[in-house]
Amino acid sequence: MQLRGSTTTTAASYRQGIIEEIDRLCDSDDVSYPRADKTSRVNNSLEKVIAWIMNADGTWEFDDTNFTDHPRGTGTLVEGQEDYAFASEYLDIEAIEILNTASPAQYLRIKPLSHQDLGGLSPEEYFGLTTAGNARIGFPEYYDKQGDTIRLYPAPTSTNVTLTAGIRVWFKRTASLFTVTTGTGEDTKVPGFVSPFHPVLAYMAAIPYCLIHYPERVPRYAAIVGETDPPTGIKRDIIRFYGHREADKRKVITMKSIKHR
Repeated sequence: MQLRGSTTTTAASYRQGIIEEIDRLCDSDDVSYPRADKTSRVNNSLEKVIAWIMNADGTWEFDDTNFTDHPRGTGTLVEGQEDYAFASEYLDIEAIEILNTASPAQYLRIKPLSHQDLGGLSPEEYFGLTTAGNARIGFPEYYDKQGDTIRLYPAPTSTNVTLTAGIRVWFKRTASLFTVTTGTGEDTKVPGFVSPFHPVLAYMAAIPYCLIHYPERVPRYAAIVGETDPPTGIKRDIIRFYGHREADKRKVITMKSIKHR
């Protein structure tokens, strides 16, 4: 389901867009419920749906189908520098790899680290400092995430690391959002998750409007969305679908060993 359906009555997508569905649910139009407000609320709803999916997906990791690149990126390292900032749209860092200086060079995955792993020591105590009081350098073996910053231990050096594009980050990211516009041109972009669940965005965007103008409709729309604990409605169906997208992965049953005293 695209954001806005075609205005041509002969088109297959005529009045099949999310915007039109919102207007049907709300008895609204672009005057009573401005296009920019509807699109903004669709975006808010889309980000929430993506969060449901990311919490539910299995070994097949979800990524919005509107993106044309893979959810990974590279960056340049600096000699002796531990800290590196990453973009705020990365919802979660899944893995970090460092490019070595072998021929040919290859990315090697390093281990995540938490301060609890340091046995009560500070990073400086655990990894040590040079005689000049600087961070030790070498090939990074660990990384620590702190807010929107990655800290590498030890700090990279060109002796062991190819600094240019020397770090590769695998990440989860939020949705590819719709452009908020008040124009009349149709937007043929569709949400980046499976199409049977697209109508949920219309219901979610309709609820805030109906809270003010048609409060009697809200319980029904909320029940269809199903944001309860445990989830019901469309939310439950989305979680079930994305939690079982591994039909091509062979399930193997193994015998559990039993220890006898």
